[in-house]
Amino acid sequence: MGELRVEPHLFVIFGATGDLSKRNLIPAIATLARANRLGQRHAILGVSTRPDFNDEKFRNIVEKALTDAGIDGDDMGQWCWECLHAHSVGKGRPENFESLRKKIEDVERRHELPGNRLFYLSTPPQVFAPTIMGLGEGKLNKGPGWTRLVIEKPFGHDLQSALELNALVHTYFDESQIYRIDHYLGKETVQNLFVFRFSNFIFESLWHRDRIASVDVLVAEDLGVEGRAGFYENNGALRDIMQNHATQLVSLIAMEPPSMAAPEAIRAEKIKLLHAIQRIREEDVVLGQYAAGTSRGQLVPGYLEEDGVAPDSRTDTFAAVRLRINNWRWQGVPFIVRTGKRLQRRLTQIVVTFRSAPVSFFRTMGRELAHPNALVLRLQPDEGFELGIQVKEPGDTDGLHVVPLSFSYADAFGKLPSAYETLLLDVLSGDQTLFVHAVETETAWRLFTPVLERESPVYPYAAGSWGPDEMDRLYQPGEEDPVRCKRIG
Repeated sequence: MGELRVEPHLFVIFGATGDLSKRNLIPAIATLARANRLGQRHAILGVSTRPDFNDEKFRNIVEKALTDAGIDGDDMGQWCWECLHAHSVGKGRPENFESLRKKIEDVERRHELPGNRLFYLSTPPQVFAPTIMGLGEGKLNKGPGWTRLVIEKPFGHDLQSALELNALVHTYFDESQIYRIDHYLGKETVQNLFVFRFSNFIFESLWHRDRIASVDVLVAEDLGVEGRAGFYENNGALRDIMQNHATQLVSLIAMEPPSMAAPEAIRAEKIKLLHAIQRIREEDVVLGQYAAGTSRGQLVPGYLEEDGVAPDSRTDTFAAVRLRINNWRWQGVPFIVRTGKRLQRRLTQIVVTFRSAPVSFFRTMGRELAHPNALVLRLQPDEGFELGIQVKEPGDTDGLHVVPLSFSYADAFGKLPSAYETLLLDVLSGDQTLFVHAVETETAWRLFTPVLERESPVYPYAAGSWGPDEMDRLYQPGEEDPVRCKRIG
C-alpha cells in the first residue's frame, strides 16, 4: 500500500455489532490505527439498533473482535478508550437520526474534527434503504467536510431492486460520494492486474483472440453454508458470487487499456466491456447443489441436510457460465466462469490458456506431448501467478513436462494487507478506482437477471468434488477444462 493522505475524520459504522463488522471491518480499522495509517485525529462511532448499546459495550465488542482476529489488543486499550464511541438508533425513526446527528457533532467537537464523515453500511441488505433514507432526511448526506457512503454487497437482489436502490441513493448522495465495496477488488493480485497487463508489454501484446484460446475464472470455496442458510436460501451462488465478484474479475482481465490511470477512465473501460458481453443462453449455464461427501478429510452433509434449508430447496450452491464477449479483442474466445461451495479446495484464480503452436513436432504414437501454455493468476490462497512452460525430461526420452515460472507475493513482500485495509484507505483518501459504479452494478444485473428468472435444472455434485459432471458441456471439442485436467490449481 502506498502512503495515502488521510484527513481527520469520523468513521461511522452502521451494524457495528454484526458479524461482518466484527470479522472484517474492526480488525482492519484497528490494524490501520496501530500502523498510524488513519491519521492522528480520528474517531470511530459504532451504531446499532440495540437500545442498550453504549460506549462500554462497543469497546468490549471491539476488544473481543481483535482477540478473535489474533490481534494483540494490549497496546490498543488506550485507542479503544479514546477513539471508540457508540450510539443507538433504535427503530430508525426520524427522531433517532436527529439524535444521531447530535451525537456525531458532539464526537467531532470532542476530537476537534473538521466534519469529514465516512458512513459504512455493515448491515443486512434489507436495512440499506431505510438507513440511506434516514441519513438523507436527517441532513447527514452533506456535512462541513466531505461525506462518503460505503455500501456492502449484495447491492440489490435483481435488476429491478438494484435500479430502485441506485435511485434512492442518488436522491441523497452524488455518485462521487458512493463506494460500493467488493472486497475481491482489494486483493493485491486483483490490483496487480493493471500493472501486470499494462506495464508488461510482453503479455499485453498477446492479450487477444489470435493468441489466447480461453479464459477460465474460478471462485471456489471448500466450506458449506456455515450457519448462513437463511441468507443463502434467498440468494444462491449466482447472486452471492457470480453477479458481483466473478463478473468484476472478468471485466478487469478483459477490459481495454484505459486512457489514463484514473478512476473514471478505468470504470469507463470496465463498463464498456460489460456492455460487450452477449446475452447468456440457457445452454451456457450449469447450476449445481452439493450433496453429501468428504471435505478436508471429514464426511459432510449435503446442502439439503443443512440446518435452515428447505427439504425441497433448488438453491444453487454451484454456478458456471460460458460468457461470449462481442468485441474485436475477444470475439470467439470463451470465458468460462464458475463458483461454488463445498468444492475440492478453497481457490480463486484466473487461468489464461494460450493457443497451441500451429504445427507440433512433439508427438509419439499419435499422442500430443506438448500442452498449450497457461498463465495462472492466483488470488487466494498464496497470492501470486505462474506461467507454465514446456521442458524436456532429462535422459534418453522424448517426454515433455510443464514447469511453472512462478511468483509469490508472500515470498517477495511478506505478509500482505487485508483487502479491507486497502479499500478503507482508498475510501478515506477519496480514491474510487477499486469500487463499483452504479452502471457496472446495473449492467451486471442485466446479464444475470434473465438467468435467475429461468427454471434451469440444478444438478447434484458430491461435496469435495469440482462440481457437477454437466460442467463438461460448457467446453467445446478441442477446449480443455484446466481444473478437471489437473494441469493447474
